[in-house]
Amino acid sequence: MPYLTRPVLAVGTLSRTPQPTLLTGDGLVLRPWRSEDAPAVHAAFQDPVLRRWHVRAADSEEEVRGWITEWQRAWEGERSVQWAVADAADDRLLGRVALREMVLGDGVAEVAYWTTAQARGRGVAARGTRTLAHWALDEIGFQRLELSHAVANEASCRVAHKTGFALEGTKRSALLHADGWHDMHLHARVRGD
Repeated sequence: MPYLTRPVLAVGTLSRTPQPTLLTGDGLVLRPWRSEDAPAVHAAFQDPVLRRWHVRAADSEEEVRGWITEWQRAWEGERSVQWAVADAADDRLLGRVALREMVLGDGVAEVAYWTTAQARGRGVAARGTRTLAHWALDEIGFQRLELSHAVANEASCRVAHKTGFALEGTKRSALLHADGWHDMHLHARVRGD
């Protein structure tokens, strides 16, 4: 049975070229992950603030190297896109931005991010997310980007607002964290916002 609409993004839209490096224009670079990033990612995941808002722990650098291998392969499979957010001057890891749960045919993806403890309060998450959203919506042609965070995570809510993601509602008891079920805010940006 034929569809009445065409896919928003065709299969191969991303994977036909190498994953790009994106510059924020204000001192940050979004670059593909490298295996040598494993120690810095492992260290970031030892931070209790980061662990509070994530459902995954990093027990070893070797485990993180496995994550990085998955992140690298995900580009080719067009399942997700993960970038290291680094200082453009010295390549120091400051965080991560990603598109997850991508459905190319619908032109939809979920934005995710985290920052290292040392980078917090410097606008790293907002600057990386703004750059990622511009690339995804304006350059690639995604129609809609969603961003979810625990309602209690006020810092993530500020990032969403600063980067133009409108609050659309609250998903009740939507994600299980180590401390129990969390209500989640759902924010979104659509092409043309």
